[in-house]
Amino acid sequence: MGGASSIHAVILAGGKGTRFWPKSRARRPKQLLPIVSERTMVQETVERLAPLVSAEHIWVVTGTDHAEELRDQLPDVPDEQIVVEPVGRNTAPAIALATNLIARRDPDAAMIVLPADHHIRYADRFRDTLDRALALAASGDLLVTIGIEPTAPESGYGYIERGDEIAPGANRVRRFIEKPDRSRAEELVRGGGCLWNSGIFVWKVGAISRALARHLPEIARALDDVDPSDAQSLAAAYAAIPEQSIDYGVLEKADNVAVVGGEFGWDDIGSWTALMRLGPADADGNVIRGRVLALSSHGNLVAADNRLVALVGVEGLVVIDTEDAVLVCSADRVQDVKQIIDELQRRGWKEHL
Repeated sequence: MGGASSIHAVILAGGKGTRFWPKSRARRPKQLLPIVSERTMVQETVERLAPLVSAEHIWVVTGTDHAEELRDQLPDVPDEQIVVEPVGRNTAPAIALATNLIARRDPDAAMIVLPADHHIRYADRFRDTLDRALALAASGDLLVTIGIEPTAPESGYGYIERGDEIAPGANRVRRFIEKPDRSRAEELVRGGGCLWNSGIFVWKVGAISRALARHLPEIARALDDVDPSDAQSLAAAYAAIPEQSIDYGVLEKADNVAVVGGEFGWDDIGSWTALMRLGPADADGNVIRGRVLALSSHGNLVAADNRLVALVGVEGLVVIDTEDAVLVCSADRVQDVKQIIDELQRRGWKEHL
């Protein structure tokens, strides 16, 4: 993007990662774990931003349980830019808080907002897409989303319907479509006018500040003058605001939203089956991590931290072995793993949360 204005990145790192139990736990959710590679997911997120955004311009919004671990994992990010929310209130308050902090230092800055737990195979293509989005955001008051060219009719993603083209590869957003059922997803992909909603955004600080004030005035007012280092006033502000997502609270209501399409090997790593997609798989379609024997077994995901895990004559299973818990799950039921968390809480088995 050149030097038109400085670029800051806000990484949202407050998720619980319940679908990745038993690896992901309350104290160490998936963004703090090496799920895909030897680096943790949040470390990978910072690294792929590095050529565009320096560590001094990176802000990480998280909860009290994870702040210390994030400081350890991201030593180049200034301590005061690990922004700690007293309680999770979804994405809109997190973005509003970070926006205010950046505005005080750099009111003309551009912002990239992105989750800490996505996998991106082609970092150079990702940065090229961000460059195009930054150029678009710099030209006016647009709120820019990054859309992903669909590769399949996924019912687990939201969709963005493209409107009029306003630049090469960039369109006005006609509407956002909630996660569809399978037949509707097939229809959306077949039509060719929709992109997956990645949850990655680019905008100028002033543009998002105005949008928050217009569409979520209660949140904007409560957080406008808060000092995050003052735990008491921050807690009081968060106690007074509702839980709200940026998508529903702002983007679905605003009339100045654009989308830039990208193809950079994106995956939101929403559940264990993401690793089945990413592979690599053996000749029988098994994806294996650790010391595993898979005999006459097909299409399984097996991850073993410590012990030998052996499979015989099974298919379509997810088997995750950790020091104190083992998950065995049908691959088509991985979205239900979060129900285990509910049951552990109900039984009081908090040592496994």
